[in-house]
Amino acid sequence: MGLVTTERRGGAAVFTYANPPLGTMTAAGAEELLQAVRAAVDDTEVRCIVLTGGLPGIFVRHYDVGELTVLGERLAQAPAPAQPAPQPADGRPAGGFLGLADLVATAGKPVIAAINGLCMGGGFELSLACDIRIAGADVTAIGLPETRVGIFPGGGGTQRLPRVIGEARALEMILRGRVVTGPAALEIGLVHEVADDPLARALEIAEEFAARPAEGLAYAKRLTRAALDRPLSEGLADERRSFSEVVRLPSAIEAMKVSLAGAPLGTREPS
Repeated sequence: MGLVTTERRGGAAVFTYANPPLGTMTAAGAEELLQAVRAAVDDTEVRCIVLTGGLPGIFVRHYDVGELTVLGERLAQAPAPAQPAPQPADGRPAGGFLGLADLVATAGKPVIAAINGLCMGGGFELSLACDIRIAGADVTAIGLPETRVGIFPGGGGTQRLPRVIGEARALEMILRGRVVTGPAALEIGLVHEVADDPLARALEIAEEFAARPAEGLAYAKRLTRAALDRPLSEGLADERRSFSEVVRLPSAIEAMKVSLAGAPLGTREPS
């Protein structure tokens, strides 16, 4: 039996991760989830991807510490690499957990984390790669506790968390290995919403995305993701070039015509 369950809910592909009894992320689980997400990214019928946990009270507890210990022991016996390993020639992200997080962040469609329980370490790093995070009102722990066991967040946490909540808050959370509840995560900007049923809320937002042309969303995600990683002039040039590409698409023209026949933009806000 696999660790990932796939379900189609309208235009959303819902991937539920469950690794009983603890709900930890493993190399096998990360690879399985990577392949599932990759297939959804390539499927034009999928308009949004939702990630959630399949065990009571657990999204992803954290990455399996036993596997990390074995990795550390193996690396301790090997010579230090002279330079980072090159990316695959086909341009796709590397495999495993790092490739999974990178794919989620760069996918040309929205990805929502429905955080329905414990979300720490690698589990939280995976949610940080998502575009929208919705936490359950009863979630008791979200954060990056790696420094408590002598390491640090190595799955993107040191890079993505400062971009979400700022350097000062990120340093405090990472250095102290601090975790917070779902409601507290909302207060400091770690998550976008708190809901009694985070999966149900994620599916509501997924329906919103499914009603919009996919190309505009894909361009918007790519441009916004890149905004903090390059000079403003370069980003503006890309935005202007990309806008001229999108505005001429049949899907965009049709959507704008429909808008002209209805209420003006801004008079009906998403719920």
